[in-house]
Amino acid sequence: MSDSPITTPFGHESTAADVIAGVDLSGKRAIVTGGASGIGIETARALAGAGAEVTLAVRDTAAGERVAADIGGNVSVARLDLSDLFSVDDFVAAWRGPLDILVNNAGVMAVQDLVIAPSGHELQFATNHLGHFALTICLHEALAAADGARIVSVSSSGHLRSPVIFDDIDFAFREYDPFAAYGQSKTANVLFAVEATRRWADDGIVANALMPGGILTALQRHLGEQYQAGADERFRRAGSRLKTAEQGAATSVLLAASPLVDGVGGRYFEDCNEATVVDHRDEFGISGVASYALDPANAERLWDVSLKLIG
Repeated sequence: MSDSPITTPFGHESTAADVIAGVDLSGKRAIVTGGASGIGIETARALAGAGAEVTLAVRDTAAGERVAADIGGNVSVARLDLSDLFSVDDFVAAWRGPLDILVNNAGVMAVQDLVIAPSGHELQFATNHLGHFALTICLHEALAAADGARIVSVSSSGHLRSPVIFDDIDFAFREYDPFAAYGQSKTANVLFAVEATRRWADDGIVANALMPGGILTALQRHLGEQYQAGADERFRRAGSRLKTAEQGAATSVLLAASPLVDGVGGRYFEDCNEATVVDHRDEFGISGVASYALDPANAERLWDVSLKLIG
C-alpha cells in the first residue's frame, strides 16, 4: 500500500448518495450500529439502496423498526446496547454467516457528569470504544468469512482534545472533563482501526476511521441549546460549514463501499479524503488527525488493554 495520502473526487459537499452512485452491493451484508438516528440512518439508507442486506444495531428497536420501514429494501433491526457487554454478547450470538461491512457508528458525546457504564467503565469510553471493540472482536470470524471485509470506525475531530490516558482511562484520579472523556474515546476509535488492519490484513479485513464533519444531531443532546446554536459560527470561523446528515454520512459510506479505497486500511479520513497528520491542535480543532492517534505502539497497547477491560 502506498504511503501517499488517499484522495478522491469527493469532498465536503458530497452526500452518501454521491459516493455510492454506481456501486453494487448485492449479496453483501452490513451492520450499522446506531442506525436509527443521525448519520447512521443515512449510512444505512445508502448501503441498502446499493443492494446490501443491512442490520440496524440499535438500543431503541422501535425507532429502528420505523427507520427500517422508511428505508425499505432488505433492512432488519436487532437490539444492541454498546455500554453493556452482555448485550454485545447477545447480539453476536444471534449473528449467522459472513459480514462484509461493519460500520461502528453509534456514540455518545460530552456526557456532563462522570457516569460508569454497566460494563464498569466511563460511559463514553465504554460506549464509543469498548463496546465496539468487543463487538468487532466477536465478529472477527464473520468478517474473515467475507471476501474483503471492511470496518468503518466513526471517530471525530474531538480526538484532538485528548490521547488515550492509559493510566487513568476511567477518571479515577483526574478530574472528569466531558470533552476529554469524549476525546480519548474518539482517539481510541482511530487507534482501533490502525491495529485491526495490522492484525487482520491477512484475513482480507481492513479498517479505517473518519471524522464525519459538523452535523447537528441527537449526538449533541448533552451540550445544551447554547452550544448547538454556536456550532455554525465556530465552523464558519474555521473556514468550514456544518453538514446535513446526508453529507455527514458520505465519508462513512465511502469507506464502507467505494472501490476508490479497496485495500486501504489503518487511516483517518475527513471530507471523503485522507486527513493531514498534525502535531498540535489549532484554535478551532476541527481538522487533521493527531499523530498519537495513528501511532502503532499506542494502537497495540490499546488493543491489549481493551482485551483486559472486556475480560
